[in-house]
Amino acid sequence: MIQKRNLKNHLRDLSFKMTVDTEKYLEFVKGVTSAPSLDYAMMATRFAELEANGTNTSQLMTAALGLSAESGEFTEVVKKIVFQGKPYNEENVFHMKRELGDICWYLAQACMALETTFDEVIEMNVDKLQARYPGGSFDVHNSENRKEGDL
Repeated sequence: MIQKRNLKNHLRDLSFKMTVDTEKYLEFVKGVTSAPSLDYAMMATRFAELEANGTNTSQLMTAALGLSAESGEFTEVVKKIVFQGKPYNEENVFHMKRELGDICWYLAQACMALETTFDEVIEMNVDKLQARYPGGSFDVHNSENRKEGDL
């Protein structure tokens, strides 16, 4: 009974309206944003620096933006199935598989930009997870308390 009352009080307390000075917030955001993120010429200069050092910036950007977008599309289908009543059926499984294919395409772009292979990426992932879970099984403690260097 006490927990229900506390929850109701908590919910009532949360219902107050918070006033935010959006102009100040936008100033703050601008202040903590890197120069290349704010200025095209500086971004172009940064891209040129990266390219001069051997970075395939165009392909890396294609991969990063594409992975994010396609992962979002896959997530959208899953969200609709889990939370919005969309059926888990052959058509929607097909849709998810198509999105996974798009994700793989962008993963291939990333591999090419980084001059690596799917095999190397998978091997590195297996090595990382074996180090994190030495017994070969998921462990909440190891998941939340990672060793230094465990990215």
